[in-house]
Amino acid sequence: MTTGFTHEPVMREEVLSWLTGSKTGIYVDGTIGGGGHALAILENTQARLIGIDRDAEAILAARQRLEPFQSRVTLVKGNFADLTSVLGGLGIGKVDGVILDLGVSSHQLDEAHRGFSFGRPAPLDMRMDRNEKLRAYDIVNGFKPSELEKVIRLYGEERMAARIAGAICRKRQVSPIETTTELAQLVAQVMPQSMKHQKIHPATRTFQAIRIAVNRELEVIAPGIEAAARALSVGGRLGVISFHSLEDRIVKHTFLDLAADCVCPKDIPRCVCHRQAVVKVLTRKALIPSREEVRKNPRARSAKLRVAERI
Repeated sequence: MTTGFTHEPVMREEVLSWLTGSKTGIYVDGTIGGGGHALAILENTQARLIGIDRDAEAILAARQRLEPFQSRVTLVKGNFADLTSVLGGLGIGKVDGVILDLGVSSHQLDEAHRGFSFGRPAPLDMRMDRNEKLRAYDIVNGFKPSELEKVIRLYGEERMAARIAGAICRKRQVSPIETTTELAQLVAQVMPQSMKHQKIHPATRTFQAIRIAVNRELEVIAPGIEAAARALSVGGRLGVISFHSLEDRIVKHTFLDLAADCVCPKDIPRCVCHRQAVVKVLTRKALIPSREEVRKNPRARSAKLRVAERI
């Protein structure tokens, strides 16, 4: 069976250029998705690849796509934040490179039944791991008005959060909000006229916010990066691709924190924290896709790649 869970990996050439210095080591794709980055690494090296994803459909698709390289591939259903235990369970101490491609995958957006998008009617789900209990439906129909507003404002960076949360709460008092299109139409209806004709759909930020809350996406970024950095051999590299400012901000500050030496107050005559930097940041500014890539793959337009090296 073919799942259709394939996509052109974002910033493929940049990932290969910055991360695959070793041609025979061990690499980790912590968000394997359709296997695009993993396939590129396998095609261009003789390395072993460990692929991790919380989505069972992604693991199935990656197994199919990477079948020609199966002798060099190990796939694990899990969260990249648990990288330390994943590698320990495989008897692996150190690796030569890690790539994390954050956020939702193209397949998850395109498969209507997953409830990530509002292009076609679907149940409000949005779970990357279908074994998790919390669904988008539970947030939309169960969160208190103040909690719902906070989710939409913080995770969606949506200025109309209070208005949207109010409309949702009024509607669900009459009947539950069941589908993606129902929610999207409700959000669009309460937006100011000036915001109804922007390039993105008026409900885009609200859907992003609810998806992030369902999957606790922001909570796992920092611990995942820290685990990946400590799993690297000296000279090994970690690349993280983010797609919106909330993700990128966490990536940037986590990198800077891992690259910091002494953090003692400046008025202390000598260091007492004995802290040592774990990595050096190689990308002073985040790398972005080329114009040609964005032209071919519009979903790449907001991608940012940051790279650090273990020292």
